[in-house]
Amino acid sequence: MKALKSRRNRRNDILAILVAATLAASPLSAAAQAVEINLPVLVPITGFLSLEGTSQRNGALLAIKNAPASVKVTSEVTDTGVSPEGATTALERALSRGKVSAVAASMLGTQMLAMLPVALENKIPLATVSGTADITEKNNPYVFRFFPGDAVAKGAHVRYVLDELKKRRVAVVYQTTAYGQSGRKHIVELLKKAGVDPVMEEALDVSVKDMSPVMGKVMAAKPDVIMLHLHGGPSALFLKQAAALKVNLPIIAGSGLSQPSTVALLDPAELKGVCAETNASPLAGGSPEMERFLAQYRAEFKSDPDGFAVGQYDATAMIIDAAAKGAKTPEDIRKVLSGGSYKGIAMTYKSDGKGNMANSAVIICYDGVSRTPKIAKRYD
Repeated sequence: MKALKSRRNRRNDILAILVAATLAASPLSAAAQAVEINLPVLVPITGFLSLEGTSQRNGALLAIKNAPASVKVTSEVTDTGVSPEGATTALERALSRGKVSAVAASMLGTQMLAMLPVALENKIPLATVSGTADITEKNNPYVFRFFPGDAVAKGAHVRYVLDELKKRRVAVVYQTTAYGQSGRKHIVELLKKAGVDPVMEEALDVSVKDMSPVMGKVMAAKPDVIMLHLHGGPSALFLKQAAALKVNLPIIAGSGLSQPSTVALLDPAELKGVCAETNASPLAGGSPEMERFLAQYRAEFKSDPDGFAVGQYDATAMIIDAAAKGAKTPEDIRKVLSGGSYKGIAMTYKSDGKGNMANSAVIICYDGVSRTPKIAKRYD
């Protein structure tokens, strides 16, 4: 009996050793199955777009942190500044360091336009939250915009002014950057299609700090509404001047006024009667997924997210999801982005054939008491 038991124990020991050796050598182990992707984050975190660029970076990094265990993401953040050369240099350096799967690319329109030829030459997908319309009009199959382009965003902007506010005497103030010029073009075209000519237009350089001259021109034109298409900092300066002069007019702004970091520069009373267009407002909530994103973002970065953060989060998450489902090369990822759909936090994304992934926008408004906006209207 003892001899039989001893033989059984030896067989069990041998079996355990064989199983352990097989598992150790198995190519099906979790570590061996993990997909590796290299996803550089090339965004402006200094210069006049530092607030917006920081939000974009944070959204990408949060999505990378939430990547499933089956995907190992290598990522390095590079500050592109605000010059086109800074963006192309950052992209070329990232490509020179090794195999790149896709890029979380600058939200600044002039930088995106400069990066497009490099991405096309190297066949690398660029995922951005730039609103500049021109970037998806270059027949470049490697650019994907996860923020409403000006055709969508300015459509919401103009429709809210004309249909909801019933205003017709429109003053348009816009930035001289590519972003500003693109927005102004769409605003004016859409107004004229509705039979409305702006009563005045004024372009501002991002370096302008004194808004009193442009404010004088606006008031001289006697508008019944002001449409702003400025970056975050200039938007805040304009609103401060308008409040100081007691301009009693509705102001409908661009997405710069949807950013908590911009709104923090203003007293709640200076926001009374102000609305803005954007892709989504994490502070306004609206879904359990958005509430979870808001809580995690606050815990991770000790600040509030904006539409740029959630847009870049969704863009990065779609790339990671593609890898988790079998996309192994940049071309695989490009095919998923161009042909698939993805349910993100802000919306469901699907390319229109040009790389425009975000096809809805919202108007948010402030009540003058709180810095937390409410969603006034959604446009799909």
